[in-house]
Amino acid sequence: MDFLAEYASFLAKTVTLVVAILVVLISFAALRSKGRRKSAGQLQVSKLNDFYKALRERLESSLLDKDQLKALRKSESKAEKKKDKKKPEAKPRVFVLDFDGDIKASATESLRHEITALLSLATPKDEVVLRLESGGGMVHSYGLASSQLARIRQAGVPLTVCIDKVAASGGYMMACIGEKIISAPFAILGSIGVVAQLPNVNRLLKKHNIDFEVLTAGEYKRTLTVFGENTEKGREKFQEDLDITHQLFKNFVSRYRPQLAIDEVATGEVWLGVAALDKQLVDELQTSDEYLATKAKTAEVFHLHYAERKSLQERVGLAASGSVDRVLLTWWSRLTQQRFW
Repeated sequence: MDFLAEYASFLAKTVTLVVAILVVLISFAALRSKGRRKSAGQLQVSKLNDFYKALRERLESSLLDKDQLKALRKSESKAEKKKDKKKPEAKPRVFVLDFDGDIKASATESLRHEITALLSLATPKDEVVLRLESGGGMVHSYGLASSQLARIRQAGVPLTVCIDKVAASGGYMMACIGEKIISAPFAILGSIGVVAQLPNVNRLLKKHNIDFEVLTAGEYKRTLTVFGENTEKGREKFQEDLDITHQLFKNFVSRYRPQLAIDEVATGEVWLGVAALDKQLVDELQTSDEYLATKAKTAEVFHLHYAERKSLQERVGLAASGSVDRVLLTWWSRLTQQRFW
């Protein structure tokens, strides 16, 4: 028992020391960055043709014997020399972007810079492919993300949207801007609807004799609240606002996909890719990997990613947040024995 007590004391001192060092480092970094402009991010460009070629060559080197591999490389070298002698043909270009959407559509900040960069070079002969994954989120956030994609259409550059997992609600709002929507067979699509929910604890406060007052200037400055007493008039106004937003959503989707029977699909339901094809929510069933690998045979395919430079505080905060999230998720899954979609 004495040993355990001493070990616990040593462990507590060690943890305290580590936390103190982290606090000092974060404070030092904050002082250094104080008053400075936030450092700009950087546009990273990689050629996917080289990536696919490296995969193929790695497989060939593993499967072929020494003589076969030597003969193959020799024939490829000859073909390359013949190609060099001919006048090089300008290949079409494909610019690949990724959007992994959270509830605030945080990836919009990178997306806007990537689109600005590619539109400085892209022509109607090129193509933009967006690999999209999002279950939707805030109306204004996804409205801005969709407006960024609309810039590509306005510039006359073909836009293809690939969905491997999910593009629902605000995610589908972005997807519908594509001239062509390609979906994996079991991706989730649709949810053309609007939802808002909030708890109300007014009766609980009254039970404990706690008053909560809401003062407003403007009849509908507040409709529903968490702590105040909600009225039927407030509920009607809140529902009216949801209906208006839903109608705007439907009009937006209809503008870019007029072939849709909008009243049939704008019910808030979702469909898997196979069913979504029947309802014309998508144009083809295919994974993004298959589509891009095929494109790489005839075009130069470039992947664009605008990386924000994060401060030391942000990096430490993200690491800590990720650790806490993992612990809580593990604890909750064990407690409830549930799987998460």
